[in-house]
Amino acid sequence: MSKEIKKTHGHSLREPEFYNIWRRIFQYLVTHIFYMIRFKLVYRLEVYGRENIPKNNNYIIAPNHLSTLDPPLVCAVMNRGVAYMAKKELFDNIFLRWWLNWLGAFAVDREKLGVSTIKTVKHIKETGWVLGIFPQGTRQEPGEISHITKGFVSLAKSTKCAILPVGIIGTHQVKRFPFTGKIIVKIGQAIPYSDNSDDMVNKWGMAIQELTGFKYTENVHA
Repeated sequence: MSKEIKKTHGHSLREPEFYNIWRRIFQYLVTHIFYMIRFKLVYRLEVYGRENIPKNNNYIIAPNHLSTLDPPLVCAVMNRGVAYMAKKELFDNIFLRWWLNWLGAFAVDREKLGVSTIKTVKHIKETGWVLGIFPQGTRQEPGEISHITKGFVSLAKSTKCAILPVGIIGTHQVKRFPFTGKIIVKIGQAIPYSDNSDDMVNKWGMAIQELTGFKYTENVHA
């Protein structure tokens, strides 16, 4: 069994050694160069609030979710490696498993957070990477912030991490020709963790509403 990847109840338990320099280089090349060319040339990317990114890695990146472009987009605007949680079904495909492994993602059961997930997040804190998670769980239509799950605040509390809200606008509009699209990313101020899960969810929802202009509706999922 690999020292870097251990299987626990069908999920991947990542050891700190998994997040090595080679994966960081791979993610950088894919997101900061390949994707960033597309973001800049086609979507005229604008980023605001980089000064709000904490200097340490004691935080969880929590963006709203509009498109499959969102994960590489967030990686491209951050100053460190981002390890994403990905639904376990994606790892059934051999190519996707290889791709996601090299990008630093790890498999989770979206129905509930297992022990392996919490351990992996704690291991990530021992590296120079940060955890990335979409509180809405899956892609949503623009204009509304809804269907928020509490898993991200549970992880924040168990790891004593702040939550960094990131507002994304425009990735849902697929464009292929230069300067035909527009993507705006706004990074808000970190939300400290607390024992009040509902309060943390509401603060994140209100922060994303302010960053994107989308309406926050308080229909939280357990």
